[in-house]
Amino acid sequence: MKIALIAKDKPGALEIRKANRDAHVAYLKATDAVEMAGPFLDENGEMCGSLIILNMDMEGAKDWAANDPYKKADLFESVELIAWNKVLG
Repeated sequence: MKIALIAKDKPGALEIRKANRDAHVAYLKATDAVEMAGPFLDENGEMCGSLIILNMDMEGAKDWAANDPYKKADLFESVELIAWNKVLG
């Protein structure tokens, strides 16, 4: 099953994101469950959220999201986990 993790940063949290980015990217690379990942960008081209496509069940995705260094740094204003069906690409 594929799960889309859609996270939006808290307003004014860019420095929290930058300070924890290396740990977050290492976490992404530490598992083969991450199929795609990247930041959302605001109107100024600055990172302001995340889209991550996970290949695991929903319970596994909840656990994965809870252990993300960005989550532990309290970066996100909101996080959604949504079952997703790849059609193209």
